[in-house]
Amino acid sequence: MLIQEKVNQAKEILKEFDIDCWITFVRESQINGDPTLAFLIEADVTWHSAFIITSSGDTHAIVGQYDKKTVEDTGAYDEVVGFVEGIKELFIIYIKKINPSKIAINYSKGSEICDGLTYGMYLTLYDFLKEIGFEDRLISAEKIVSALRQRKTETEIRYIKKAIAITENIFEQVSNFIKVGKTEKEIALFMKKRVDDLHLEYAWEKKVCPAVFTGPETAGAHYAPTDRKVEHGQVLNMDFGVKYEGYCSDLQRTFYILDKGESSAPADVQRGFDTIVKAIEAARSVLRPGARGLEVDKAARDVIVSNGYDEFPHGLGHQVGRFSHDGTALLGPAWEKYAKKPFEKIEEGMVFTIEPRLTVPDRGVVTIENMVVVTKNGAEYLSTPQEELILINY
Repeated sequence: MLIQEKVNQAKEILKEFDIDCWITFVRESQINGDPTLAFLIEADVTWHSAFIITSSGDTHAIVGQYDKKTVEDTGAYDEVVGFVEGIKELFIIYIKKINPSKIAINYSKGSEICDGLTYGMYLTLYDFLKEIGFEDRLISAEKIVSALRQRKTETEIRYIKKAIAITENIFEQVSNFIKVGKTEKEIALFMKKRVDDLHLEYAWEKKVCPAVFTGPETAGAHYAPTDRKVEHGQVLNMDFGVKYEGYCSDLQRTFYILDKGESSAPADVQRGFDTIVKAIEAARSVLRPGARGLEVDKAARDVIVSNGYDEFPHGLGHQVGRFSHDGTALLGPAWEKYAKKPFEKIEEGMVFTIEPRLTVPDRGVVTIENMVVVTKNGAEYLSTPQEELILINY
């Protein structure tokens, strides 16, 4: 079971970082869910709940009485205690018993994926610990949560590969649907029907998944399909992904709509596409354990700029897991909005996108988004890399 895998992994991570205790503290998780909760339980919890993992290997959960059986069924916890009136007394008794010198909790200034603790819940937890003189032992769980999310298990990789295979199959199907005169909305609806027929979830908000952009002067990214029609001589790109067993794919593909009399893409479009392929390979050659995200980003960015194109206005790639944008470490430049993420060291087991882009004037945006997994020797493709433009001759 995946939860048992991840809880066992967390025990080893605590030992590695010499942290005695990690607490994920939540309530009404359907409303205020912690991003890490899916690694710890299989359903939402209602009342104040504490999931406690220690470096000694003990696992303990304190939850509302009616949530107890659901947590027990995971098989991941040595003891699950249910309460009726309140969590405070049971929580304090257990924390005093284990007497941790460091208590990592679910907050972070630098990584949203590790920052599930609301301020109100922080104050509650702080007050509990203050009663026993433990309040100065609190630290951020960012290192623990980052490692847990980033170091994918075999099960997680298997789920991601399946999501990718489904996504690639739908891309193949839509290649035969795209025609001059079709709108972005019609293309998106074709793809959505395939997802719905498979009873799968979308990797991100359905309104913008897939995102479809045809021709120049589009929003370029993160925008819903419009009534804009496919035209001859233009570039069309799509951003699309699905969820399989809770794990995401995130891929982009670029198409060229052949003009009348054309049998191949014109030189300006082909040159742009070839530059993107080179940029991806340049980045992949640098992406390995121990490298930093900004170094990988620079490798691709240098290829784009040296070929006369403007820098792409975003990071090169992000991690993918239970969310399409997941993990802490990022393949990106040292920009304010990315905080310390581009400086994080790359680790084996991380799954990244690599997605540079450039604009071909009067044609549209050329971009490819591939997915890779970091191995001890480098980065291997999980998705089938797009190495040729997809030509549409309709």
